[in-house]
Amino acid sequence: MVAFGAVADGEHTPKFAQVIGAGLIGGSIGAGLRAGGWHVTMSDVDEARTARAVEIGSADRAGSDANAEIVFVAVPPSSVPDVALDALEAHPASVVTDVASVKRVIVEKVACARFVGGHPMAGSEQEGVDGSDAGMFAGATWVLTPGPGTDPVAFAAVRAVIGSLGASVVELDPWRHDQLVAMVSHVPHLTAATLMNLAAVSADEHSTLLRLAAGGFRDMTRIAAGGSAIWPDICAENQEAILEVIDRLRNSLGVVRDLVADGDRSGLVEMLETAREARVNLPGRVVQSETLVEIRVVVSDRPGVLAEVTTLLGEMGVNIWDLEIAHSAEGDRGVLVMVIDSLTLDSVRRALALRGFQCSYRQVGS
Repeated sequence: MVAFGAVADGEHTPKFAQVIGAGLIGGSIGAGLRAGGWHVTMSDVDEARTARAVEIGSADRAGSDANAEIVFVAVPPSSVPDVALDALEAHPASVVTDVASVKRVIVEKVACARFVGGHPMAGSEQEGVDGSDAGMFAGATWVLTPGPGTDPVAFAAVRAVIGSLGASVVELDPWRHDQLVAMVSHVPHLTAATLMNLAAVSADEHSTLLRLAAGGFRDMTRIAAGGSAIWPDICAENQEAILEVIDRLRNSLGVVRDLVADGDRSGLVEMLETAREARVNLPGRVVQSETLVEIRVVVSDRPGVLAEVTTLLGEMGVNIWDLEIAHSAEGDRGVLVMVIDSLTLDSVRRALALRGFQCSYRQVGS
């Protein structure tokens, strides 16, 4: 197996990577690797997609690279085992990893010491290689799921490359990964799609309904705008875990229904407060919480307001570690949630106040 980042005669040897699959994730991996000095070769069943990847800078060239030190398999979950096995055969000195959101079946089928299952917990509503973002994985969690026969050297190599993309690596058992991802990714997407369809059907009967959709509805259903092609694969490969979470969700909604039907005010408040506390303390992108604060700025719904706040902080030399927009139910204002260094808090609050912005803050993780 080749040595990663080897140093010879005082100089770094060239680094070569192969990406199979010129989509959003594959394109972003390629762009991120190139930004870190890697030479990236990309392939796809659709040659037009690889040509586009080269055109926009997500890859150096199209084709296959026999010198690749690492191969990323970024294809639909059902295709990963065959593609990964072919890559292991075609690149006998390389480590191979994948990016599918289902891991148990893949790790079982690709039983090779040089294969390391992986799943970057990142993405966007963009589709295809044109949505590629070299910084997509900065601060994101990237799960690695080695099998019982995975070579520790291969695991360390993959971990090092992923770390160079800015991601934080979490190691999980493949079966445990699938259970957790069903809860935090798969079922939320299916739930958002179900709620969106429910509203759309109602909108056929009441044409103004979707026009009245407030921020909370839009935020909750945002992920329903993502591509649908991959979801039959996900549901087939992770069926057991998804069904278990759906059943738990259905039971929990039954409990909420009873609280509403019984007019149980204290029960509702307790349930909502428990959820609120959990959501407020939900970690964002990976940051050092002991030195950071979350500042919440009330903003009106008008053109340029986001740029006004972020530009102000940029001019002050303040780094924004994380950013989120929480829309209000009224629809004409919202809250801009930013994570910044605690040492800059006082100056940021003063500067925002001078611009007429109302804000509050809390320690990250508190």
